[in-house]
Amino acid sequence: MNSSTVVNYISTWLKEYATSANQKGYIIGISGGIDSALTSTLCAMAGLDVLVVSLPLRQRKEEYDRANNHMIWLTKTYPNVRSLDIDLSAAFSQIENTLPTDVVAHKLAMANTRSRLRMTTLYALGQASGLLVAGTGNKIEDFGVGFFTKYGDGGVDVSPIADLTKTQVRELAIYLNIDLAILTAAPTDGLWDEDRTDEQQMGASYPELEWAMEFTGDENNLKEREKEVLAIYRKLNTINKHKMLPIPVCLIPKELF
Repeated sequence: MNSSTVVNYISTWLKEYATSANQKGYIIGISGGIDSALTSTLCAMAGLDVLVVSLPLRQRKEEYDRANNHMIWLTKTYPNVRSLDIDLSAAFSQIENTLPTDVVAHKLAMANTRSRLRMTTLYALGQASGLLVAGTGNKIEDFGVGFFTKYGDGGVDVSPIADLTKTQVRELAIYLNIDLAILTAAPTDGLWDEDRTDEQQMGASYPELEWAMEFTGDENNLKEREKEVLAIYRKLNTINKHKMLPIPVCLIPKELF
C-alpha cells in the first residue's frame, strides 16, 4: 500500500463529500484508540471544520489520557480542528436509575447503551454545528465480524476507513506519526467497567481475522489454530449479519392493497 497516496485519496474524498452535502465538516468521537486517531487526522487533513470530542464514561485513565493527548496534538497541528471534552458518566447513571433493574443487570445491553449514548451526543453536537459524523470502523469490524454497536458506533454519516484492514490502519497511523501510546495500545471498545480487549471478546486477533476474511483455500490443510480462527470468524459473521446488511423490509404483494 502506498500510504501517501491512500492518505491523500481519503482526505480528498472527505472534503468533496462534505462539500457536496453542503456541510461544514466533520465531528469524530475520540476514544484513545488507533481507529479514531487515524480517522480524525484524515478529517483534519481535509481542511474543513473538524470537531473532535472525548466522551469519557467511567473511562480508564489510560484511555482518557491517550484521547486527550491526541486531541491536543490535532488542535496544535491543524488550525481547523477544535475539541470538546464531555463526561457522560452522570447521564449514563441517570439511564441506569430509569431502566428496570433486570435491564441494568444485563451487561451487554448496558455496554451497548454506552455506545448509543455517545452516538446521540455526537449527532446533537454535529447537527448544531453543521457537521457530519465520521465513523471509525475498519473493514474487519464493519464488514467481517460486525464488531460494533448497532445504532451506536455503527450510527455514522460516513465511513472513511471502512475499506482498510486493521493492519492497514496501523500502517497509515505510523505514516502520519500518530502517538506511540495509541499505536501500541491493545485494541478495546471501551464499553466495559473491566478491562476487555477486542481480542478477548472475539477470541481472535485482528491479523487472524483478516486472514479468515480472505481465506479461500482447502480447509483440510489448515492447522488447528487456523481452523479455530476460521470457525470464530464464520460464527461472528453469521450472528452479526443483521448489523452489516440493510434493514429488512416487509414487501407486501401489490394484490393485497
